Amino acid sequence: MSGQNGRSFSSRQYSCENCPLRPLPVFREFEKKELLFVSTFKKGELAVDKGATVLVEGSHSAHLYTVLSGWAFRYKLLSDGRRQILNYSMPGDLIGLQGSLMGEMQHSVEALSPMLLCVFEREQLHELYRNHPGLAYDITWIASREERMLDENLLSIGRRTAMERAAYLIAFISSRARAVGLNGKAPVRIPITQQHIADTLGLSLVHTNKTIRKLMDRKLIVWRDGGCEVIDHERLKELAHWEGLGEDRRPLI
Repeated sequence: MSGQNGRSFSSRQYSCENCPLRPLPVFREFEKKELLFVSTFKKGELAVDKGATVLVEGSHSAHLYTVLSGWAFRYKLLSDGRRQILNYSMPGDLIGLQGSLMGEMQHSVEALSPMLLCVFEREQLHELYRNHPGLAYDITWIASREERMLDENLLSIGRRTAMERAAYLIAFISSRARAVGLNGKAPVRIPITQQHIADTLGLSLVHTNKTIRKLMDRKLIVWRDGGCEVIDHERLKELAHWEGLGEDRRPLI
Protein backbone atom coordinates (compact mmCIF):
# COMPACT_ATOMS: atom_id res chain seq x y z
CA MET A 1 0.00 0.00 0.00
CA SER A 2 1.37 3.42 -0.94
CA GLY A 3 1.19 6.49 1.25
CA GLN A 4 2.23 10.12 1.24
CA ASN A 5 5.22 10.96 -0.99
CA GLY A 6 5.25 7.45 -2.42
CA ARG A 7 6.01 5.75 0.89
CA SER A 8 4.91 2.16 1.23
CA PHE A 9 2.91 1.04 4.23
CA SER A 10 3.92 -2.42 5.39
CA SER A 11 1.63 -5.18 6.54
CA ARG A 12 1.05 -5.08 10.26
CA GLN A 13 3.88 -6.20 12.48
CA TYR A 14 1.57 -5.57 15.44
CA SER A 15 -2.17 -6.00 15.58
CA CYS A 16 -4.08 -3.46 17.68
CA GLU A 17 -5.10 -6.28 20.00
CA ASN A 18 -1.43 -7.12 20.62
CA CYS A 19 -0.08 -3.57 20.59
CA PRO A 20 3.06 -3.41 22.79
CA LEU A 21 1.99 -0.01 24.14
CA ARG A 22 -1.48 -0.94 25.41
CA PRO A 23 -0.32 -2.90 28.50
CA LEU A 24 1.60 0.15 29.80
CA PRO A 25 -0.13 1.60 32.87
CA VAL A 26 -0.02 5.14 31.44
CA PHE A 27 -2.68 4.29 28.80
CA ARG A 28 -6.38 3.79 29.45
CA GLU A 29 -8.06 0.54 28.47
CA PHE A 30 -10.28 0.39 25.39
CA GLU A 31 -13.77 -0.96 25.30
CA LYS A 32 -14.09 -3.97 23.01
CA LYS A 33 -15.99 -2.06 20.30
CA GLU A 34 -13.44 0.79 20.41
CA LEU A 35 -10.57 -1.63 19.90
CA LEU A 36 -12.43 -3.23 17.01
CA PHE A 37 -12.91 0.14 15.33
CA VAL A 38 -9.28 1.21 15.82
CA SER A 39 -8.20 -2.12 14.36
CA THR A 40 -10.13 -1.34 11.16
CA PHE A 41 -9.06 2.34 11.30
CA LYS A 42 -5.41 1.27 11.13
CA LYS A 43 -4.29 0.68 7.54
CA GLY A 44 -0.74 -0.49 8.11
CA GLU A 45 2.62 0.54 9.51
CA LEU A 46 5.26 2.92 8.19
CA ALA A 47 8.97 2.59 8.96
CA VAL A 48 10.81 5.93 8.97
CA ASP A 49 14.58 6.44 8.97
CA LYS A 50 16.35 8.77 11.38
CA GLY A 51 16.43 12.30 9.94
CA ALA A 52 13.54 11.68 7.55
CA THR A 53 10.67 14.16 7.33
CA VAL A 54 7.40 12.55 8.38
CA LEU A 55 5.12 15.50 7.56
CA VAL A 56 5.86 18.84 5.87
CA GLU A 57 4.41 22.22 6.80
CA GLY A 58 1.83 23.29 4.22
CA SER A 59 1.25 19.75 2.97
CA HIS A 60 -2.04 17.89 2.75
CA SER A 61 -1.95 14.34 4.05
CA ALA A 62 -4.55 11.61 3.70
CA HIS A 63 -3.17 9.99 6.83
CA LEU A 64 -2.38 10.53 10.46
CA TYR A 65 -0.07 8.44 12.58
CA THR A 66 0.51 7.07 16.05
CA VAL A 67 4.13 6.60 17.08
CA LEU A 68 4.65 2.93 17.89
CA SER A 69 8.39 3.25 18.47
CA GLY A 70 11.04 5.94 18.13
CA TRP A 71 11.33 9.71 18.61
CA ALA A 72 10.48 12.77 16.50
CA PHE A 73 10.17 16.54 16.84
CA ARG A 74 7.67 19.11 15.53
CA TYR A 75 9.02 22.39 14.19
CA LYS A 76 8.36 25.52 12.13
CA LEU A 77 10.79 27.37 9.87
CA LEU A 78 11.15 31.06 9.09
CA SER A 79 11.82 32.04 5.49
CA ASP A 80 15.55 32.47 6.27
CA GLY A 81 15.83 28.92 7.61
CA ARG A 82 15.73 29.65 11.33
CA ARG A 83 13.98 26.83 13.16
CA GLN A 84 11.72 26.74 16.21
CA ILE A 85 11.15 23.29 17.68
CA LEU A 86 7.67 23.13 19.18
CA ASN A 87 7.57 19.74 20.87
CA TYR A 88 8.85 16.18 20.82
CA SER A 89 6.92 13.04 19.89
CA MET A 90 7.45 9.57 21.29
CA PRO A 91 5.53 6.28 21.53
CA GLY A 92 1.81 6.75 21.98
CA ASP A 93 1.71 10.26 20.47
CA LEU A 94 -0.58 11.14 17.56
CA ILE A 95 1.04 12.90 14.59
CA GLY A 96 -0.82 14.76 11.87
CA LEU A 97 -4.06 15.54 13.69
CA GLN A 98 -3.74 19.25 12.88
CA GLY A 99 -3.50 18.54 9.17
CA SER A 100 -6.42 16.13 9.37
CA LEU A 101 -8.73 18.70 10.97
CA MET A 102 -7.48 21.95 9.39
CA GLY A 103 -6.72 20.78 5.86
CA GLU A 104 -2.95 21.29 5.85
CA MET A 105 -0.06 20.95 8.24
CA GLN A 106 1.02 24.08 10.09
CA HIS A 107 4.33 22.52 11.15
CA SER A 108 6.78 19.83 10.02
CA VAL A 109 7.77 16.60 11.78
CA GLU A 110 11.24 15.02 11.58
CA ALA A 111 12.41 11.68 12.97
CA LEU A 112 15.06 11.86 15.70
CA SER A 113 15.59 8.11 15.52
CA PRO A 114 14.32 5.22 13.41
CA MET A 115 10.57 5.09 13.89
CA LEU A 116 7.64 2.76 13.36
CA LEU A 117 4.29 4.49 12.86
CA CYS A 118 0.75 3.15 12.83
CA VAL A 119 -1.03 4.61 9.78
CA PHE A 120 -4.68 5.73 9.90
CA GLU A 121 -6.98 7.02 7.16
CA ARG A 122 -7.92 10.63 7.78
CA GLU A 123 -11.35 10.15 6.17
CA GLN A 124 -12.39 7.67 8.86
CA LEU A 125 -12.19 10.37 11.54
CA HIS A 126 -15.78 11.25 10.63
CA GLU A 127 -16.91 7.75 11.59
CA LEU A 128 -14.96 7.98 14.82
CA TYR A 129 -16.77 11.18 15.80
CA ARG A 130 -20.20 9.84 14.74
CA ASN A 131 -20.10 6.40 16.33
CA HIS A 132 -17.45 6.38 19.07
CA PRO A 133 -17.93 9.26 21.53
CA GLY A 134 -15.31 7.85 23.88
CA LEU A 135 -12.67 7.96 21.15
CA ALA A 136 -13.88 11.40 20.05
CA TYR A 137 -13.33 12.61 23.61
CA ASP A 138 -9.86 11.06 23.46
CA ILE A 139 -9.02 13.12 20.36
CA THR A 140 -10.19 16.26 22.19
CA TRP A 141 -8.10 15.28 25.22
CA ILE A 142 -5.01 14.81 23.04
CA ALA A 143 -5.47 18.25 21.46
CA SER A 144 -5.98 19.85 24.89
CA ARG A 145 -2.88 18.14 26.23
CA GLU A 146 -0.84 19.54 23.36
CA GLU A 147 -2.13 23.03 24.20
CA ARG A 148 -1.17 22.53 27.84
CA MET A 149 2.36 21.53 26.88
CA LEU A 150 2.69 24.57 24.62
CA ASP A 151 1.51 26.77 27.51
CA GLU A 152 4.30 25.41 29.70
CA ASN A 153 6.86 25.86 26.91
CA LEU A 154 5.76 29.49 26.44
CA LEU A 155 6.12 30.10 30.18
CA SER A 156 9.59 28.61 30.01
CA ILE A 157 10.75 30.78 27.11
CA GLY A 158 9.14 33.91 28.56
CA ARG A 159 10.04 33.68 32.25
CA ARG A 160 12.53 30.95 33.11
CA THR A 161 16.26 31.62 33.09
CA ALA A 162 18.38 29.81 30.52
CA MET A 163 19.39 27.13 33.02
CA GLU A 164 15.81 26.73 34.25
CA ARG A 165 14.64 26.43 30.63
CA ALA A 166 17.13 23.69 29.87
CA ALA A 167 16.37 21.87 33.13
CA TYR A 168 12.63 22.03 32.42
CA LEU A 169 12.97 20.81 28.84
CA ILE A 170 15.15 17.83 29.73
CA ALA A 171 13.00 16.92 32.76
CA PHE A 172 9.84 17.24 30.66
CA ILE A 173 11.11 15.00 27.87
CA SER A 174 12.53 12.55 30.40
CA SER A 175 9.21 12.37 32.29
CA ARG A 176 7.29 11.61 29.12
CA ALA A 177 9.83 9.01 28.01
CA ARG A 178 9.77 7.25 31.37
CA ALA A 179 5.96 7.11 31.32
CA VAL A 180 5.97 5.12 28.06
CA GLY A 181 8.76 2.79 29.13
CA LEU A 182 11.60 4.10 26.98
CA ASN A 183 14.98 2.75 28.13
CA GLY A 184 13.29 0.44 30.65
CA LYS A 185 14.93 0.83 34.06
CA ALA A 186 18.10 2.38 32.65
CA PRO A 187 18.65 6.16 32.70
CA VAL A 188 16.70 7.81 29.91
CA ARG A 189 18.89 8.60 26.89
CA ILE A 190 17.29 11.43 24.91
CA PRO A 191 18.48 11.32 21.26
CA ILE A 192 18.88 15.07 20.76
CA THR A 193 21.78 17.40 20.02
CA GLN A 194 22.54 20.70 21.69
CA GLN A 195 21.32 22.36 18.48
CA HIS A 196 17.91 20.78 19.09
CA ILE A 197 17.88 22.24 22.59
CA ALA A 198 18.93 25.66 21.28
CA ASP A 199 16.17 25.59 18.66
CA THR A 200 13.60 24.61 21.30
CA LEU A 201 14.60 27.18 23.90
CA GLY A 202 15.28 30.10 21.56
CA LEU A 203 18.94 30.37 22.65
CA SER A 204 22.14 30.60 20.64
CA LEU A 205 24.17 27.41 20.35
CA VAL A 206 27.00 29.02 22.35
CA HIS A 207 24.65 30.00 25.19
CA THR A 208 23.08 26.55 25.10
CA ASN A 209 26.49 24.88 25.34
CA LYS A 210 27.39 26.94 28.40
CA THR A 211 24.03 26.19 30.00
CA ILE A 212 24.31 22.45 29.39
CA ARG A 213 27.80 22.54 30.89
CA LYS A 214 26.37 24.00 34.10
CA LEU A 215 23.83 21.18 34.34
CA MET A 216 26.61 18.66 33.78
CA ASP A 217 28.77 20.31 36.46
CA ARG A 218 25.87 19.87 38.91
CA LYS A 219 25.78 16.18 37.92
CA LEU A 220 22.19 16.41 36.73
CA ILE A 221 22.89 15.13 33.22
CA VAL A 222 25.71 13.73 31.12
CA TRP A 223 26.20 14.22 27.40
CA ARG A 224 27.20 11.14 25.48
CA ASP A 225 27.39 10.20 21.83
CA GLY A 226 23.83 9.93 20.69
CA GLY A 227 22.25 12.29 23.17
CA CYS A 228 21.60 13.48 26.69
CA GLU A 229 21.39 11.07 29.63
CA VAL A 230 19.45 12.14 32.71
CA ILE A 231 21.21 11.45 36.01
CA ASP A 232 19.01 13.24 38.56
CA HIS A 233 15.47 13.70 37.32
CA GLU A 234 14.07 15.12 40.57
CA ARG A 235 16.73 17.80 40.93
CA LEU A 236 16.13 18.88 37.33
CA LYS A 237 12.46 19.38 38.20
CA GLU A 238 13.37 21.36 41.32
CA LEU A 239 15.75 23.58 39.38
CA ALA A 240 13.04 24.27 36.78
CA HIS A 241 10.36 24.95 39.44
CA TRP A 242 8.25 22.31 37.71
CA GLU A 243 5.96 19.88 39.52
CA GLY A 244 5.86 17.27 36.80
CA LEU A 245 3.33 16.03 34.25
CA GLY A 246 0.52 15.42 36.73
CA GLU A 247 -1.24 13.03 34.33
CA ASP A 248 -3.43 10.06 35.09
CA ARG A 249 -4.02 7.41 32.45
CA ARG A 250 -4.22 8.86 28.97
CA PRO A 251 -5.65 7.82 25.60
CA LEU A 252 -3.88 5.76 22.97
CA ILE A 253 -5.39 5.80 19.49
